[in-house]
Amino acid sequence: MTIVKGKTMEKWISEFPDLGPVINYTPFYWSNPYVKDNKTAFQGQPLQLKDIQDAEERLKRFAPFIVKAYPETEKTRGIIESPLKKGNQIKERMETITGQRIPGALYIKLDSHLPISGSIKARGGIYEVLKYAETLLLEHNLLSEKDDYSKIAEDKYREFFSQYTILVGSTGNLGLSIGVISAKLGFRVVVHMSADAKKWKKDLLRERGVQVVEHPSDYSKAVEEGRKEAENDPQSYFIDDENSEDLFLGYTVAAIRLKKQLEEQEIQVSLEKPLHVYLPCGVGGGPGGVAFGLKAIFGDAVKCYFAEPTHSPCMLIGMMTRMHNEISVSDFGLDNRTAADGLAVGRPSGFVGKVMEPLIEGIYTVSDEQMFRLIAEMADEEGVHLEPSAVTGLMGPSYVVQNYPKVTEEDTHLIWATGGSMVPDEIKKAEYQKGLEYKIIPDAK
Repeated sequence: MTIVKGKTMEKWISEFPDLGPVINYTPFYWSNPYVKDNKTAFQGQPLQLKDIQDAEERLKRFAPFIVKAYPETEKTRGIIESPLKKGNQIKERMETITGQRIPGALYIKLDSHLPISGSIKARGGIYEVLKYAETLLLEHNLLSEKDDYSKIAEDKYREFFSQYTILVGSTGNLGLSIGVISAKLGFRVVVHMSADAKKWKKDLLRERGVQVVEHPSDYSKAVEEGRKEAENDPQSYFIDDENSEDLFLGYTVAAIRLKKQLEEQEIQVSLEKPLHVYLPCGVGGGPGGVAFGLKAIFGDAVKCYFAEPTHSPCMLIGMMTRMHNEISVSDFGLDNRTAADGLAVGRPSGFVGKVMEPLIEGIYTVSDEQMFRLIAEMADEEGVHLEPSAVTGLMGPSYVVQNYPKVTEEDTHLIWATGGSMVPDEIKKAEYQKGLEYKIIPDAK
């Protein structure tokens, strides 16, 4: 008999009936019973709107450095931002695939095409590295907040940063973003990678001068080893994907940028015209930060949903049971093996889970077969190649329409496409071909 945290499996399922399909790898939508109105949800939160605004100001200070270090950001004046694209064709296709009409317009937020590291991790990862760099320079009187930060690209600053090491544990994209920006600044960088991390990501990091430490185990072990190594070196700084407020704040800034993009495209967001946002979720930092920012900016007019692999629904299990990081998918016999490497996480962030518990409308799961099919659909319909994890948002609107009958033509659906543009061509082709093999996606239940 399987005992999990002192309870039999039968007892768990009797207390949480929705656990049944989840632990059987069945794609499933869970409506969060703990969600609160925005005013109540933000009471007592460790972060507030002023913290998001502070993060945005810091990124503006660094913009001159970003332009100098990455000329491809010249058009956006050093602001790392992604396009917002209307998805008429993929919307129609998803209606056909799921058999569910989706009232309202559908848009795609292409974080897959963010400059520098081509994924949502370019937000949080790059922000935390820049904040640490700024802190060091201010402490050593090498910089003033009123300075032109483009000077940080000079050799003397690279020499200064070379005394310090940045460490992180990652399944792939976070390590990629942190490795790329840290190496550019001159830091020594060590990325502890889990077994799920794709080879091309490890190779790219090594090409940039980053030390990659490979672990045969999962994400949690990679984080643990990175944390342990940092504790033994006073000149090192560990970026903690599970607990970092700075990482989280880097993601929240997306909401300020999105508000401007929506206004430019004359997309109204209000209680009468809500915005539904679908976010792929691994340990929780990226989607949690974006959703937190959106809630701070739009209040009750925005509805946020997390998407997870059927094999790694760690946030769903943690939030449903309210055990958060005290429980893992392996406790319930799930194998945590998925093609969505960025979402291959067995235990969620306790910090993010508790912050987001009153703010998230629901969480749903997507199978690997569905992901590959959706890669091919996105490529055919919109000409955009995404990573497996980045297409999980596409299944969200049909679930939401089924569970919330008040969705109308006034609503807007936003798929957060979290990564894909840096995938090597041969892997893109292989993933696309695999997607073509899956002819049918089961209708949403």
